[in-house]
Amino acid sequence: MKDATSTRRNFLRTAAAGAAGLVLGGPQIALAGIGELVAIEEPFHGAILNRRHGEQTEDGLKVRVSGKAPLGDRVTVNGTLAAQSGTRFNAKVVLCEKETEIVAASRGRFGYHEHRVRVIWDKNSFPRYRFSIDDNSFFLRDVAQKEYKSLFDCFYLKILKTLNTKYGAKFVLNIYYATEDGFELPQFPDRYKGEWRDNSGWLKLAFHAYMDKPDRPYQYAAPAQMMVDMEKVEEQILRFAGEQTLTPPTVIHWGMLQPTAFKPLYEHGVRVLSGGFTNRNNTWDINYFLDADRSEYVARHDGLMDFDSGIIFSMADIVCNNTPVEKVVPTLEPLAEDPNTAEIMDLFTHEQYFWPFYTRHVPDHAERLDAAIRWCTEHGYKPVFFHEGLMGAPA
Repeated sequence: MKDATSTRRNFLRTAAAGAAGLVLGGPQIALAGIGELVAIEEPFHGAILNRRHGEQTEDGLKVRVSGKAPLGDRVTVNGTLAAQSGTRFNAKVVLCEKETEIVAASRGRFGYHEHRVRVIWDKNSFPRYRFSIDDNSFFLRDVAQKEYKSLFDCFYLKILKTLNTKYGAKFVLNIYYATEDGFELPQFPDRYKGEWRDNSGWLKLAFHAYMDKPDRPYQYAAPAQMMVDMEKVEEQILRFAGEQTLTPPTVIHWGMLQPTAFKPLYEHGVRVLSGGFTNRNNTWDINYFLDADRSEYVARHDGLMDFDSGIIFSMADIVCNNTPVEKVVPTLEPLAEDPNTAEIMDLFTHEQYFWPFYTRHVPDHAERLDAAIRWCTEHGYKPVFFHEGLMGAPA
């Protein structure tokens, strides 16, 4: 027993000395039994921070930085000594630029180590909402077949126009190239181009997918295939609705993409991607294949920047076709009480539930949209498009 204890003591001394020698003046190296040496826990890497997350000063936004470090280490945050209690540390940092790198450094028995995160300051933030409608194709076929005098003779577009007149609501309609019965966008006439232009301040069209089926069309597809489909849809939008109506997509069908598609999408003008970020049986889905840590973060916050691509990820706060009228307010109210979800409301629904011929038609679908938009309006939220500025706020 004595020999075993002596051997263990010598091993620990050797490990500690080795740890100090390996990391001193170099990158952080985690050794078995030592674990992560210093870590910033808040804010999260990629966090988008606004006035609700700190104190507005003349110099910028003062936010709290907190994390953990080995007991006894001396910790600084961006060069300033942090307050420490046991293994916990915290400090204040003032964000002066749109993007800020926060560096926590610790020095102690295991040497010198750093942990870095980058955050975004939503400097000109204000309470706002975005309304996106997925799976649009039926109204395009209806207008083309009925040859209405006005776009808004189509009952679906008339509902949206009424909501715009009543509340100033803005909508992005994410559209398909084709329907399963053979309708394709080249069949849609260009004689409404002037009307699209006149209403482009509140009504936009964006790519969603080539068609509704198969499900999850881009989940494992090469990014090039998605880009080809997008170009086909956008070419038609430009033809029949004009450049004022075309907007970069913010929802790709089913919210699943290969991460290698993010950079091409950003280069194409995409700035925000919204999804469901649902966790079923410890498996994240409708999350664009973000890792579990980031998916969990997006599920509890207004947005998260992916610095590798430049795209912000956002979670849909409500899906109106799944939310009865009486549950709309109880769904939105808790979000407004949490500073991490209160600033931006990402409202969402699907077109097909408006149509009586659809097998899962929702007769009060319009009332659900009205309830969500009315609540946002009464609580000071302004309608925006996510592709403008920083999630609808001036950059």
